[in-house]
Amino acid sequence: MAVDVVTEIVIDRPRAAVAAYAGDPSNATHWYANIHSVNWHTKPPVQVGSAVDFVARFLGRRLAYTYEVIELVPGERLVMRTAQGPFPMETTYTWQPVDPGRTRMTLRNQGEPAGFGNVTAPMLAAAMRRANRKDLARLKQILEK
Repeated sequence: MAVDVVTEIVIDRPRAAVAAYAGDPSNATHWYANIHSVNWHTKPPVQVGSAVDFVARFLGRRLAYTYEVIELVPGERLVMRTAQGPFPMETTYTWQPVDPGRTRMTLRNQGEPAGFGNVTAPMLAAAMRRANRKDLARLKQILEK
């Protein structure tokens, strides 16, 4: 069973500011509670083909995985796919202006959780949704200071 989790939040900052901060993997440890380290394989800034290692803790497990950037429309859309890791996952960020000073950020995680087993997919999706909501709330808090 596939996992497809979509969460969104409106942040009281212009789209360019939200996209610049959230779209930089180096900032992930600041707003993702479960991500503990980030290591670039390629030279920043983020671009199609960039590869970044993440180490996270999720559902009591240590997860180490490498994301590769497969699509980038600066200020609008960023798509990353795991090149290695516990299960194939694709993460998409989109940024849409609500008005000139506010941005709707959408975070979508899609994948096949073979490493966790198909039986756990509904539980995994619910846990991801809770974590993503908290992470987006933290991002909002950081950017609206």
